[in-house]
Amino acid sequence: MTEVKFCGLTRPADAARAAALGAAYVGVIFAGGHRRVDAAHARLVLDAATAATPAPRRVGVFGVQSADEILELAAAARLDVLQLHGASDAALVRDLRQRFAGEVWRVVRVAPDAEPALLARVSDGVDAVLVDALVDGALGGTGVAVDWSRLARLLERAGRPARLVLAGGLRPENVEQAIGLVAPDVVDVSSGVESSPGIKDQLRMRAFAESAARGGQ
Repeated sequence: MTEVKFCGLTRPADAARAAALGAAYVGVIFAGGHRRVDAAHARLVLDAATAATPAPRRVGVFGVQSADEILELAAAARLDVLQLHGASDAALVRDLRQRFAGEVWRVVRVAPDAEPALLARVSDGVDAVLVDALVDGALGGTGVAVDWSRLARLLERAGRPARLVLAGGLRPENVEQAIGLVAPDVVDVSSGVESSPGIKDQLRMRAFAESAARGGQ
């Protein structure tokens, strides 16, 4: 069954709702933009979700940040997963793996003309690969979708990572289709369930979780 990650959370109530809907992951943003939170607020938000049983795993989204900064934020927010946008070279991944007990995810931003070589080795050293759309000037949360049919073909040619997370333009109206085409392990939504940046719409959150459940059966 495909799991759900609600990301870009800024309010404890939204995080608690994500947990109540059965999300496997809840995410906060440390990389910048309208949804960015500091460590203290991130912990407050994530604590609201992980008071549930079973508790979703806590994800922090990072941009071009040093290993020391990432680990400091991870400890303060009690993260289970580091999601690396921006520079996630092999040296950074190795450093984090040695010093962090949780999972490390690498983000790959896919352009419309991407070649299989882009995906061929990205799973090296990480627990999961998150695929998002390449949008100039943005690390994620743009609401722009990947071409799912083309992505499925790229994955067939390049080889699927051990664990695949699909992001980019997912909404309640299309997530079932995306799952059917790509068969990801996790679907990651942020702007697709918002009424404004960082403010989740609880009806859309429910609709997304229900559509993902249908697609992942």
